[in-house]
Amino acid sequence: MMNLTDIIGTAAAVLTTLAFLPQAWRSWRTRDLAGISLGMYGLFTLGVFLWLLYGLLLGQWPIIVANAITLILSCSILFLKIRHA
Repeated sequence: MMNLTDIIGTAAAVLTTLAFLPQAWRSWRTRDLAGISLGMYGLFTLGVFLWLLYGLLLGQWPIIVANAITLILSCSILFLKIRHA
């Protein structure tokens, strides 16, 4: 059974990951990344990678799953930004 802390952490992980999906979908669909800062996305992607490592070190599945998905999405957008720069 999940306690309140686990419920809050899981809800936060799900919501922040879902919030990222529209941007990733739009970026892949339109290939329009003019409004996206390369520096910001580079730092964001590094931060997501570190959150993933943190989750792995703690063995916390909500952190691991959410950040693994977000890392894949942010890397894809970063790749597109670099490729089409």
